[in-house]
Amino acid sequence: MNKEQLKKHANNVRKNILTAVYSGQSGHPGGSLSAADVLTYLYFEVMDINEDNVKGIDRDRFVLSKGHITPALYSVFAEKGFLTEDDIKTFRKFGSKLQGHPNMNYIDAVDMSTGSLGQGVSTAVGMAIANKLDNNKHHIFTLLGDGECQEGEVWEAAMAASHYGLDNITFMVDCNHLQIDGKVEDVMNVYPLDKKFEAFGFEVVKAYGHDFEDIKAAFDYALSVKRKPACILWNTTKGKGVSFMEDQAGWHGKAPNKEQYEQAMAELEGNE
Repeated sequence: MNKEQLKKHANNVRKNILTAVYSGQSGHPGGSLSAADVLTYLYFEVMDINEDNVKGIDRDRFVLSKGHITPALYSVFAEKGFLTEDDIKTFRKFGSKLQGHPNMNYIDAVDMSTGSLGQGVSTAVGMAIANKLDNNKHHIFTLLGDGECQEGEVWEAAMAASHYGLDNITFMVDCNHLQIDGKVEDVMNVYPLDKKFEAFGFEVVKAYGHDFEDIKAAFDYALSVKRKPACILWNTTKGKGVSFMEDQAGWHGKAPNKEQYEQAMAELEGNE
C-alpha cells in the first residue's frame, strides 16, 4: 500500500473517531487522534489480521493498553471491515458492543479487554510468553500512553519482557506529552523514556508517529530485533488533524458539540 492510500485510510479513521465521540457525546478524542496514523499502519501493513483469520489463534495480536482510546481502535476496525460505519455511531450507547474500553467478549478483533492503565501491557507480555511456550511464531504488539508509564505495573511488565528475552513483543508508547490533567512532565515526569526502557533491557527506536515513511522504518527496525524486546517511542501530537484539538489537554476526554464536530469534519474532508 502506498503512502497516499495510507493517508486516505488514516483520514477516514480520524473522521470516524470524531463521529464516534460526537455520536456518543462521550469518549477520548485527543489520544485517539494522536494514535490514528500508527494504528492505521499497524493494521494495514504490519499485522497479519484479516476477516478470514480474525477468530483464529494463528495471527498477530494487539493489546490496546491505553484502553480509553477505543474510538481509534474501532475506527481502524471499520476501515478493515470488522465493523461498519453504522456501528461507529453506536459508540458508548446503551446496548452497543462498542464500549468505552475494549471488550473482547463483544468484538472478535479485540484481543484483550483493557481499561485499567498498566494492565494491558502486562497481559501482552503474558501472551508473548505463551507464544514462546507454544512455539507460536506470531507477534504481539501493545500501545501505551506516555502518561500511562507513570503506572508501576508498566515497569514490572517491562522487567518481565526483558528477563524472558521476548523478541516476539513490541512495546509502543504514544508520546503526545499530555494527559487528562496537563503536561506529562508536570503531572509526573516519565522522561527520558528511551533511557528508562534501555535500562530495562529493551532495544529502543524513536520515530515521528505522523509520517508513514518514519513509521515504516521504525516497525522494520523493531521487528528485526532478536533475543530482547523492542520499544518504539512515537513522537505524536494530541488531537492531530483537528486544528482546535491539537496539543490541548482539554480534549483528552471531551466530546465536541455540533458546531465543533462540523468544523472538525470539514477540516478532515479538506485533506481528501
